[in-house]
Amino acid sequence: MSTPPPSPRLFVIFAKEAHVALIFARGPTSWFHLTRWDTRNDTFESGAWIRGRLYPERCDLSPDGELLVYFAHQGRRRRTSYTSAWTGVSRMPWLHALGLWPQGHTWGGGGYFEMNRCLSLATGWVYKAHHDHIPHGLDVFYGGGKRQSSSNEVAGAEWSGRDQNKRLVFTANGKLRWQRDDQTVQVLADFNGDKPNPCEAPDWAKRPLTD
Repeated sequence: MSTPPPSPRLFVIFAKEAHVALIFARGPTSWFHLTRWDTRNDTFESGAWIRGRLYPERCDLSPDGELLVYFAHQGRRRRTSYTSAWTGVSRMPWLHALGLWPQGHTWGGGGYFEMNRCLSLATGWVYKAHHDHIPHGLDVFYGGGKRQSSSNEVAGAEWSGRDQNKRLVFTANGKLRWQRDDQTVQVLADFNGDKPNPCEAPDWAKRPLTD
């Protein structure tokens, strides 16, 4: 009997002013998958797949839930103009870079949104935006970062937190779950068995930030 593949590890970031969240699924193997979660209706929209490393703790959503700032590492791009690591801004849940800052190492990186179009990059150095990904329409500052984290409210969970409806939600064994007030648990989504399906971002995700 064959051994089932390991479950993906899940991490969630919530928008501050909209009923949406982004789910990061790490796995299978070296893949990451992004999924948009409508927390009002508990519906899910599959987004980007990337073979490499994302750092969810260093990522953030704009308050309106439209934009994502992310930090990525892909060793095979080391000799390109993107370098092996970079911070990017995209339309969630895709990774098509509307702004991108090559960094070349994994010290620092990522950022957080002060407002919908105001971004603070979490780095002690000033990095020049990639010539093909100038972030027009975005106010960019450089400074310290605010990292995402688990609320650690559920013992044994990989991640836990409160959604915009104040529900206690958590992840374990590749599943997103809701722990009700009576301690019963409901599975909201199961990411086990998902297979990499990288595809190009849709046209709406490629629109410049000035549109």
